Amino acid sequence: MTRLPASFWIGATLVGILVTLAIAAPVVAPYSPTQAAPASILEPPSWTHWAGTDGLGRDLLSRLMHGGRASLGVAVGIVTLSVGLGLLLGAACGLAGGWVDGVAMRILDMLLSIPSMVIALALAAALGPSLFNLVLVLGGLGIPFYMRLFRGETLAIRERGHVQAARVMGAGFTRILLRHVLPSLAPLAATFASTALGGALVAASALSFVGLGAQPPTPEWGAMIYEGRNTIMYEWWCAVLPGVAVATAALGFVLIGDGLRDLLDPRSRGR
Repeated sequence: MTRLPASFWIGATLVGILVTLAIAAPVVAPYSPTQAAPASILEPPSWTHWAGTDGLGRDLLSRLMHGGRASLGVAVGIVTLSVGLGLLLGAACGLAGGWVDGVAMRILDMLLSIPSMVIALALAAALGPSLFNLVLVLGGLGIPFYMRLFRGETLAIRERGHVQAARVMGAGFTRILLRHVLPSLAPLAATFASTALGGALVAASALSFVGLGAQPPTPEWGAMIYEGRNTIMYEWWCAVLPGVAVATAALGFVLIGDGLRDLLDPRSRGR
């Protein structure tokens, strides 16, 4: 049995700590994440406020913990939407073949030729700033990429013996898709989903940074970086610590994805 590499466990530890703190934030956070304290504005890290305070005197550690709920939740929503629908639609197109597959690929070629971040900015601005719209926009834009990826894998899977045997025995399109194609694609989907979480987190934080995600006073890591940008040279903790949280979570997800790839992909183990 192949063992998971050490990088996987490092990533799982990093992500596990952040997820635990985010889930337990209402219980373990020392202060309210939204309550302003004019007497404690921009205090540096200390025993009273371990991560310092922001421009309104709010405890930064509490905001980081609560902000993880929004940031990590949005990342999971984006990846669930993009990978989930991309898997289903790509597998269906690859299995169907013919004119259905041809038309779908031409549409994908057109969508993939347009810079995704430009579309994301335009759609997020048109729909209005909110975390829900952020999930819809970024998740929807990821569907064409994963659809093409899983479609290519399906073209190879549909030629395998067990799929051909199911066809000979009279299995219908839906049965073959659900019983043979999707289970074969599940390991690849798990690997790409875990890696994509890091990119989704960074993209969502970037849009929140420009004001298209979480709105005040809701704590969110990208929005917190924006709030602390003007004082970064003097009160560095306001922007640096949320940035460290984003980088740590993204790194953890990438390490998890690499470990799953080594475990589930025989070709990567051979290399």
